[in-house]
Amino acid sequence: MNDKQVRPFGLRDKIGYMFGDFGNDFTFIFASSFLMVFYMKVLGIPGAMVGTLFLVSRIVDAFTDITMGRIVDTCKPGKDGRFKQWIRRMAGPVAIASFLMYQSSMAGASMTIKIFYMYGTYLLWGSICYTAINIPYGSMASAITEKPDERTGLSTFRGIGANLAQLIIGVLGPIIIYTKDESGAQVIRNSGHIFPVIAGVFSICAVICYVICYKCTTERVKIETDENPTKMTLGKTFAAIFSSRAILGIIGAAIFLLLSQLLISGLNTYLYADYFGDIKAFSSFTFINVSFSLTLAIFVGKIAKAVGKKEAAIMATTFTAVVYVLLFILKVKNPWVYMVSAAFGFLGVNFFNLIIWANITDVIDDAEVRTGKREDGTIYAVYSFARKVGQALAGGLSGYALQLIGYESAAKIQTPEVLNGLYTISTIVPAILFLCVALMLLFVYPLNKKKVEENSEILRERRLNHN
Repeated sequence: MNDKQVRPFGLRDKIGYMFGDFGNDFTFIFASSFLMVFYMKVLGIPGAMVGTLFLVSRIVDAFTDITMGRIVDTCKPGKDGRFKQWIRRMAGPVAIASFLMYQSSMAGASMTIKIFYMYGTYLLWGSICYTAINIPYGSMASAITEKPDERTGLSTFRGIGANLAQLIIGVLGPIIIYTKDESGAQVIRNSGHIFPVIAGVFSICAVICYVICYKCTTERVKIETDENPTKMTLGKTFAAIFSSRAILGIIGAAIFLLLSQLLISGLNTYLYADYFGDIKAFSSFTFINVSFSLTLAIFVGKIAKAVGKKEAAIMATTFTAVVYVLLFILKVKNPWVYMVSAAFGFLGVNFFNLIIWANITDVIDDAEVRTGKREDGTIYAVYSFARKVGQALAGGLSGYALQLIGYESAAKIQTPEVLNGLYTISTIVPAILFLCVALMLLFVYPLNKKKVEENSEILRERRLNHN
């Protein structure tokens, strides 16, 4: 296919790519925010067991993520491209697998059966189906365009897609799932039978988003198939990670970022319901936070181009860390004051989230400059695995932390000691983790503005000479 036959890169690609992450996050954010609540409060599974599930599943992901990355890099491209074919194949399975996780009818089963059910459905969704669609989707950005500024645009729109999903799930989720009983305590509506209904609706929405992504995006950059691929074992993969400061730096930043964000996401439901006693403030937090992020998206491209993605991200995540330290010190009692302050502080993290996917394509380019080999799928798979490690540690940390402070899932009202502990782990721990993100970017991640531009020019000249 020559260049004249390919539609030029434009807004259609950005919107299509946005809907891809919109679809991903209909299942991912719902699970991050409410799956632990479903397991603990509907199925009655102890928090420590739920945390163990998240940790065990990441061990499985160490194999499934890397395997999927190698499949993507070595498989024969379809008529729709190397990456889009997987979106077409896996849109239905990932939606069905997500729906199966939230079956409230399992509440009456024995604990042994519930544990088997929990492991089986969660691994099917996260380690198999979600992996098989998310890794090709994330890798596809490199094939849509090779220009750094256009990739930043894709990353920004991907972030917008995630924010739209967060807006819908974060605002509507708590309102639909929670209600107040006669005593005024926040309880799960309809004994948890609302969960499969919501999960089913979100699964349908995810499929619709994947279809839009598939129809609107075009793969333009031809990435040659490695006819004699090197067998990539798990050991070799991790050896490659530690040989590259760029990969190591972005993975370190990603793990700390996911730890902080998902810890907040996992604990916010409990913080607003139990500490503040006002779940509506949680919905408002999500609305304001996403509104701030969508407004910020207008300026992200210009800021990143002027300052550099790495440089701007360091300042942004440091700002968020400072805000959460202040929240810890001030011991805010009013849920609305806390909510507005947290949403304002999240501007820094939201900035990084809007550009981080462009950082991944920068890492892929840097690896190609150093090694001469293009391995979008494998590198993205390694990064995806790192994100899942962060997700697992956050999920496990949330469950273990709740158990450590003495949180009783069966109790309608928690003790003052438990509530104070809940506030502490919801503020100072994320603050420390956000600061760690900034430090990883500052001291480990080497791809500053100048280096990214140099790599882009080197690869452009190589492709011109190859053609």
